[in-house]
Amino acid sequence: MLVRDWMTPAPVTVSPETPVMDALNLLKERGFRRLPVMRGDVLVGITTRRDLKDAVPNKATTLSIWEVNYLLSKLTVGEMMATEVITAREDEYMEDAARRMRAHDVGGLAVLGEGGELSGIITVGDVLEAFTHILGQDEGGVRLNLSMPDVPGSLSRAISAALPSNIISVATSGASHGERGFVVRLVGPGAHGARQRLRDAGFEVE
Repeated sequence: MLVRDWMTPAPVTVSPETPVMDALNLLKERGFRRLPVMRGDVLVGITTRRDLKDAVPNKATTLSIWEVNYLLSKLTVGEMMATEVITAREDEYMEDAARRMRAHDVGGLAVLGEGGELSGIITVGDVLEAFTHILGQDEGGVRLNLSMPDVPGSLSRAISAALPSNIISVATSGASHGERGFVVRLVGPGAHGARQRLRDAGFEVE
């Protein structure tokens, strides 16, 4: 699951000289939350809807409408953008990009190609879509939560007990007190009987 498989390629961008109101209108029209900022072919910043809205005077301002419009016409993206851009690479794993989003508390990352060029953007929504795909939710079937000893061979025994079901996804939900949890999705013949077969084999099935 690489970033290139889930990113939005060729993202819409703006320049540092783009007026704030033009950038806000672009975000509204296209339904985006963030815009990479380019100077020529070089990524120099990123701006978000929240950053740009913070630049707009609130209704309590003492400025006249003409003064507000004049100030906004002069304010550019370059004055509001973040210049320290957290990025991802096309060829890295989705989970690494997701970990970086969480570590920096950002909702999206600009994606760079092999030559350092901007090639896409990856967002929390893309991560969630990839996560549901990894867990096989689009394929339906039966979802089981298993708890088993956190030792080599436990998962292999569980898979054997689940047969003849077709196991389409396996994910760990963490370990505690010598036990490890797994989330398993099964489809095909015998999927609905797998719960009982696993219990008969000595596994704890929630």
